[in-house]
Amino acid sequence: MAGYRGGFGGFGGGNQMQNLMKQAQKMQEEMQKAQAQLEETLVEGVSGGGLVKVSMTAKKVVKNVEINPDAVDTDDITMLEDLLIAALNDAYAKADKLCNEKMGAFGGLGL
Repeated sequence: MAGYRGGFGGFGGGNQMQNLMKQAQKMQEEMQKAQAQLEETLVEGVSGGGLVKVSMTAKKVVKNVEINPDAVDTDDITMLEDLLIAALNDAYAKADKLCNEKMGAFGGLGL
């Protein structure tokens, strides 16, 4: 076999494979750190000019809901429900944006 250098299927030997494994491990560690940060980072969704506020983690776990008494009209509960939905959707959109910013560097891996 003229010109055969050995190695691992064209990868240039074990050293290069070892480097690839180290890079993969480092990327996995960074991805886990980013995931942990998302679990701790809070975003706030707001509707009705601040009448309803929803706080959740960037991983979309609702932590708090604040409803201003001015938003409560017992004759129009539908309005309050709509304000709550709008605040939740606002918080979800902010969580998605933050998640995409943090995790985008990993090309969608582990999402």
